[in-house]
Amino acid sequence: MIFNLFSSDAKDRPDDVKGVRHTLLQFIKQELQKAEGGEGSNIKGLSLYLTCSATDRHMYESGVYAEEPDRFRDEIQKIADDYDLGLPDRWTLDVVFDEEAPAEAVKMPNLDAAFFIKTSKHFIKQVATAYFRVLSGETEQPEYQLTSGGDKINIGRDKKAQADDGFFRTNQIAFPSDSADAANKYVSRQHAHIEWNIELQRFMLFADDGGIPPRNKIKIRADNADNVIKLHSTSIGHPLQEGDQVILGESAVLEFSYQPLSK
Repeated sequence: MIFNLFSSDAKDRPDDVKGVRHTLLQFIKQELQKAEGGEGSNIKGLSLYLTCSATDRHMYESGVYAEEPDRFRDEIQKIADDYDLGLPDRWTLDVVFDEEAPAEAVKMPNLDAAFFIKTSKHFIKQVATAYFRVLSGETEQPEYQLTSGGDKINIGRDKKAQADDGFFRTNQIAFPSDSADAANKYVSRQHAHIEWNIELQRFMLFADDGGIPPRNKIKIRADNADNVIKLHSTSIGHPLQEGDQVILGESAVLEFSYQPLSK
């Protein structure tokens, strides 16, 4: 008997990890086959919104291999390959918990989930909100809110900082130079900035002139990962992900998250 994705009956609602994963993948396959008339070359990325209750969250997290994000992406890639959907090499997958799905997303009838396909012609018009919290070093606030519709966010030493060209810039995330915290002294006046990338639907971290060698450095340690990413160029940004820890200079640390401190 074919599993009915469109039935809203409770008996068809998955209640274990394997069922959640199978249903998600089947629904994604179905939606991908619709995209671009079966041609996936214009797809930039996929967004999966999981709006489950706190009770079911562990089941959903296990269903999408939350601790191994590339594994779920690989399973989607296998579906695309099996059905010759032609996804581009650099497509992205965003799995988002605890956010309301945008109106453009397709809601699943028998799971607390919604799915959206980002293409070169159409992007989610939602406002994304994220946070940078200070783990090491001293700033004016313990946490800073980022919004996708906002301006560029500068990071550096002191609120008003004079650059090499003589102009002053405002650092929205500022590490005061008169702080007693030793981590502040290794943060450059123009260390880094954050921008929203509408195509990738991600917050991007860029090094500024003071944040690349031979000056002070920027390193990113991904959540639950041993490898450290270093930024060596002002023109190549890093797409921030949940739990990324950004190390400025020697020991100032900011953590990126989609969840505010209050949660």
